[in-house]
Amino acid sequence: MVESVPDYWRELFVLTCYLVASGDPFLYCESWVKNTECLPVGSMSSQRISELLSKVTSKQREMFYQVWCRVRSEREYLALDITSISSYSQLIEDVEWGYNRDSEELPQINICLLMGESSRLPVYQSVYSGSLKDVSTLETTLSKFDALTDNQPLLLVMDKGFYSIRNINSMLARPHIRFVIAVPFTAGIARKNVESERKDIDQLANTLVLGTDSIRAVTKSRSWNPEHNLYVHVYYNALKAIKARESLFAHVATLKEQAEHNPELASEQSECRKYLIIRRSEKTASGYTVTIRQDVVEKELKHAGWLVLISNEISEAKEALRVYRDKDVVEKGFLRYKNSLDLGRLRVHKQESMQNKTFVGFLSLILLSYIHQVMLKEELYQKMTMRQLLLTLSKLRVQEINGTKIQFPITKQQREIFKAFGIEEPM
Repeated sequence: MVESVPDYWRELFVLTCYLVASGDPFLYCESWVKNTECLPVGSMSSQRISELLSKVTSKQREMFYQVWCRVRSEREYLALDITSISSYSQLIEDVEWGYNRDSEELPQINICLLMGESSRLPVYQSVYSGSLKDVSTLETTLSKFDALTDNQPLLLVMDKGFYSIRNINSMLARPHIRFVIAVPFTAGIARKNVESERKDIDQLANTLVLGTDSIRAVTKSRSWNPEHNLYVHVYYNALKAIKARESLFAHVATLKEQAEHNPELASEQSECRKYLIIRRSEKTASGYTVTIRQDVVEKELKHAGWLVLISNEISEAKEALRVYRDKDVVEKGFLRYKNSLDLGRLRVHKQESMQNKTFVGFLSLILLSYIHQVMLKEELYQKMTMRQLLLTLSKLRVQEINGTKIQFPITKQQREIFKAFGIEEPM
């Protein structure tokens, strides 16, 4: 950060530490700085923070990402996903109405995040307009990442929201990219391969065990275009299919009972109209007949328990599924981003301030993710949560008397934390 933002790196680092330690809005940072021993940055009032968030340039942010990508050069799969952050502001250009992942009736921005599956550290992020769909952001994200890393080898794993023929062709046109991506059942390649395996996949010979799951899997090499073949992995989880079937049957049966009890009310409800046919009839006591739309139920269950992954590198079904499942690292990253770093709302009102607040969020996510990794490795979660760890460290006291700093005794728990993180105890 010193290299990319030489004039403001201290302030950015203090803001990062503040978000990790407290998770509170920037409004309270001034008080935190006064009561915390940190880098000498002077007052961190709301006004000064607002000025800071308008001064860091796009070039400086991208320079940081470039340096960070160089540091995070391990050969690991990067999980790519998008989340939305809502805003009340009408002055931020990228705040637009779109698919809100938090189901809020608010406009939003979209943040595309790359997280390392092995290191579990964030690698890169890009902000997009809130109206854009996941599938339309991939090409731009790849182009920006390639420019930052000078087309270094890239391993990607994505969910079905990023699937399109255009995106697959775009990745295949980049020889340095290897990928695993889920295919939605709106795509012909997924439907075709499921139908070709439906009759014969449920056999012991096709069984693989991953964690506590027993899954059937078949892999075929298929031609994508004249220049490229792809590995198509088809999975069938019988238990998941049965659970989906029983859940839907129970739901529709309940709707039918309700409709028979009050057909007029049910006929006005979209969920009832989806699964039921409600007609007037003089032959029944209620004056209505209620029948189930069997075709709708069958269509909804047609692909229950099925999953299709395609890859231009991984030929083993078990390894492809393991890599795909590990992409939940980015989903957990988003949870920390929103719940622990005051980024559930933007709370800023200018385009550049929004870009820099999410940049500080990214820096904070690096620290949070690293703390999480150490806590896992050193088994600290058996003794405390991350919030308890941070609170324990915040209780370390230093008092100044006549210019002399006097440190209070370190507790046993604080000593254990310092040891786990390889930090010398403060003197």
